[in-house]
Amino acid sequence: MAPRSGRVTSADVAREAGVSRATVSFVLNNTQHQKITEATRQRVLAAAEMLGYAPSAAARTLRYGRSDVVLGLLPDWPLGYAAGQLVQELTLAFAKRNLTFVVHSGIRGARSLGEIWKALTPAAVLAFEPFSDSDATAMRAAGIEVIAALYDDGGLGSGESVTSANAIGAAQARHLAASHRRLGYAYPDDERVAVFARPRLEGVRRVCAELGLPDPDVRTVPLTPSAAADAVRSWLGADPQVTGICAFNDDVAMSVLAGLRHLGLEAPRDMAVIGVDNSPAAAVSYPPLTTVVQDLPGIAELYANSVSVALDGAQVPGNPVEPQVRLEVRDST
Repeated sequence: MAPRSGRVTSADVAREAGVSRATVSFVLNNTQHQKITEATRQRVLAAAEMLGYAPSAAARTLRYGRSDVVLGLLPDWPLGYAAGQLVQELTLAFAKRNLTFVVHSGIRGARSLGEIWKALTPAAVLAFEPFSDSDATAMRAAGIEVIAALYDDGGLGSGESVTSANAIGAAQARHLAASHRRLGYAYPDDERVAVFARPRLEGVRRVCAELGLPDPDVRTVPLTPSAAADAVRSWLGADPQVTGICAFNDDVAMSVLAGLRHLGLEAPRDMAVIGVDNSPAAAVSYPPLTTVVQDLPGIAELYANSVSVALDGAQVPGNPVEPQVRLEVRDST
């Protein structure tokens, strides 16, 4: 019979199944080389399911020497479409490796990093931005495998090589340079995403230099039609005129499209526009937006594998396969 209250324990499962606690442990942990009949195994599993038994995190940590939690530390980022998709892909990738991905946002007012990792005692920390040396030292001293930041200049896989941020801007520029001799860059007005915007802009600059084009004309574009229209006027009034716009992401690109309509203009006749992220709204914008698609599943697999390898005590591959980007070409270019 199920207990009236309190946490269900392995003793409860043993009592319900009519076996010893050792037998319950052997069955639930799939211990090899134990003479347990299939009928007994099924009886234990049925009792555990009926009682809703789940091993405690503390017990699992004692048994295996570590928890199964990977703590993902998000900075104070706006959680848009791409960030949400990446979190989902990381969750799935870690689940395939029997690891639980738990996300903590660093939004202002949230608990400190120190409070979070001490409360969760994760096996590893996957940070999305650099953390202090003191935090890293304290976590390593506590036995936590600290994984290098996703958007950092050093450490495991460095952010630039893993996320292909520079390659995103390069793909945008190469696509537009086939038809446009002067490019502009629509920079976001939210400094929280500068860690993405700067390397994407550098990718555009690099391609312009390689092709002998002028340096891109960079304008900050707020997400309002009138403000975006001001940027469009500046680009069209430049000498030489800017006719192709690489936008930081789809939201900024759609703001540029709105700015064009505000002036009675349209893409791609008056100005071609390309975004990033392939958000659902990009396909139904007017006109449908050409965009760069990131390999978010590939990025997630790369990092989940790096964490898993590190937890097993193996050497992380020095030259991981870099996730690729591709173009979804639509009517805006």
